[in-house]
Amino acid sequence: MSRSQIIDSLNLRSCVSRRAWLQRCSTGFGAVALSGILAQQNAKADDLPANAALKKLHHPAKAKHVVFCFMSGGVSHVDSFDPKPRLEKDHGKPMPFPVERTQFNNNGSIMASPFKFAPSGESGISVSSMFPNIARVIDELAVIRSMTSPVNEHAQGNFFVHTGFPVMGYPSAGAWASYGLGTEDQDLPGYIVLQSGSAVPPHGGVSLFSNGFLPAQNQGSIIQVDRAEPIRNIKPADLDTIQRRRLGLMKSLDKNFLEATGNDQQVDAAIENFETAFRMQSVVPDLCDISDESAATQSLYGIDSPDKEKAAYARQCLVARKLIERGVRFIELSCLTKNIGAGGAANPWDQHGDLKNGHGAMGFQVDQPIAALIEDLRSRGLLNETLIVWAGEFGRTPFSQGSDGRDHNPYGFSVWMAGGGVRGGTVYGATDDLGYYAVEKKCTIYDMWATVLHQMGINHEALTYRYGGRDFRLTDVHGKVIGEVIQ
Repeated sequence: MSRSQIIDSLNLRSCVSRRAWLQRCSTGFGAVALSGILAQQNAKADDLPANAALKKLHHPAKAKHVVFCFMSGGVSHVDSFDPKPRLEKDHGKPMPFPVERTQFNNNGSIMASPFKFAPSGESGISVSSMFPNIARVIDELAVIRSMTSPVNEHAQGNFFVHTGFPVMGYPSAGAWASYGLGTEDQDLPGYIVLQSGSAVPPHGGVSLFSNGFLPAQNQGSIIQVDRAEPIRNIKPADLDTIQRRRLGLMKSLDKNFLEATGNDQQVDAAIENFETAFRMQSVVPDLCDISDESAATQSLYGIDSPDKEKAAYARQCLVARKLIERGVRFIELSCLTKNIGAGGAANPWDQHGDLKNGHGAMGFQVDQPIAALIEDLRSRGLLNETLIVWAGEFGRTPFSQGSDGRDHNPYGFSVWMAGGGVRGGTVYGATDDLGYYAVEKKCTIYDMWATVLHQMGINHEALTYRYGGRDFRLTDVHGKVIGEVIQ
């Protein structure tokens, strides 16, 4: 509905002067976006909210929400989801073929995994002892063992896995999802990044969660789930005085506008709906308050763990479930540092030394909370509409760095997906018998995001934004849906 149509329908030309109309539109909070809200209310029911860039889904969606469990620093695939018996057999021997230059180029001999693998679930997929709880839900997972990346450095790798480009300035996957599909809950952003405890943005910083050239409302909003103020300035300094007076003034202006229209019900409803934007101040703290969750639920996630990093990550996972219940499109979780084996705050899985203890500590941190999220979503009937993606920026070498670490390996590594129409209990692709190169059904990050968007009902080639004279998309000019891992 155009502005002129709204004016005509409300008979504003007869009851409000042009000067009064402009004045009230510039100061009355509800009236500012009147046309947009009325358009939303008058629109016919559709698959997508009115704030979505896409007019309709390309095909029926299997997933309404995405939870991105980003394992910053690079998890070793040969120590987690890609068992290689030859590593134990040839432990201590030199690599039988030339290797690519590594990040530090301090390459040693073949190194056996310090973790034991065992077949799990009805599918019999082998999972490392690092993940005993995820092993319990392995039949929900589709493990992709042939992922690759073109970059070998943390910041570039982080940008690439988030945006499809190895440099800053491009929209994150979460921003693309929010832009294309809009937000179901007008009180909350469509893309939220959860942090807790010692978690900080990975190398690349908050630009990893950027909207890039997409509209600003699509950027990732960082919420610190275990702080008294989850978002900076979310709690007004003087709610009972200054802000209440401001809100009172706006309400008075809106009331005058409403009376000028003859108490039109559409206007009344539109003003009320738009003013819910103020209520984010109460919505966000309530979402982070888990006191109403049962002791059994909190224990399921590991919030009662004496390990502070595990308890903090568990809180993220539980809040993620609450955000899913509120309809948030895309949620990213953040690992916490353990400072073992050179893994720092920004890349805690980065064990260039002491891999056994470093990876062991990180596995302990995320294993129970992620498995609990899967189980909790399943028990509530939400797993089938929630796609969980687990990935780091690259894998690690099958040979040692120094005596007991592993360097970066982008040539073949593992990621997995669960829920949201994923074909659980499956393995896709393979690396060679040492776990160095992807040799079967090689995949790219573009393929991963093409598959995620497909599960959300989007043709990845059609979700574009014109910028700088060309149409950009999350998958650039690449990507194919990995059909074998989805239903």
